[in-house]
Amino acid sequence: MIEIENITKVYQMGETEVRALDGVTLTIDDGEWAAITGPSGSGKSTLMAILGCLDSPTSGSYKLDGIDVAKMRDDELASVRNKKIGFVFQQFNLLARTSALENVELPLLYSSVNHRRERAKAAREAVGLGDRIKHRPNELSGGQQQRVAIARALVTEPSIILADEPTGNLDSKTGKEIMDLFAELHRTRGITVIFVSHDPSIAANAHRVIHIMDGQIA
Repeated sequence: MIEIENITKVYQMGETEVRALDGVTLTIDDGEWAAITGPSGSGKSTLMAILGCLDSPTSGSYKLDGIDVAKMRDDELASVRNKKIGFVFQQFNLLARTSALENVELPLLYSSVNHRRERAKAAREAVGLGDRIKHRPNELSGGQQQRVAIARALVTEPSIILADEPTGNLDSKTGKEIMDLFAELHRTRGITVIFVSHDPSIAANAHRVIHIMDGQIA
C-alpha cells in the first residue's frame, strides 16, 4: 500500500540546514498495524506528515497504492486526504463551538456522500461514544474527545488511519482504552493503522515497530 524510497526532508533555518529525514526507505502493506517511534526531533512526525500527504519530501519517491504521490494534482491529493486517509491528532483538533456529532460529520461536508448523519452515527457507535454525541468538546473528557476524533477519522471509511501521538494528552488508563479501540478497529475492519508515539510501551501495542533516529530508520 505504501512504498517510500530514499525520502529526505530538509529545512533551511537561516544558514543552517536541518535534515529531518535522511534517506528513509519503507514499505507498509495493506492491513498492517505499525508504530513509528523515536525520541523528540527524530523525524517521526515529519515522516507521518509525508505519509499523510500533508507535506512533500525534498527528494525521494512516495507511492500510495502504486501511484506516485508527487505526480498527483492538488485536487487528487485533497481527495486522498479526505477519502483514503483518516487523521487522529494528539490535540484532538475538534471545533469548540459544534457538537461531537457535527465534528464527526465534518469530513463528509467536503464530499458528495449522502446520509451524512447516519454515517456519523455509525462512526459514533464504532468508538463507543454513547449519548455524549450532542455535547460540545469542552463538555467531554480527554478520552471522549479522542473518541470523537477517531470517529471523525472513520466516517469517510478510509483504508488508512494515521495517528500522531494519539495518547499523548491522556492518562495511562485512558490511553490503554484508546489503544484497545485501535486494535479492535484494525481487527474487525482490516484498516491499515499507523501511529506515532515516543512511548515504547504504547508502540508495543502495534504488530510492527519502526524506530526512527536522527532522520533514519534505526
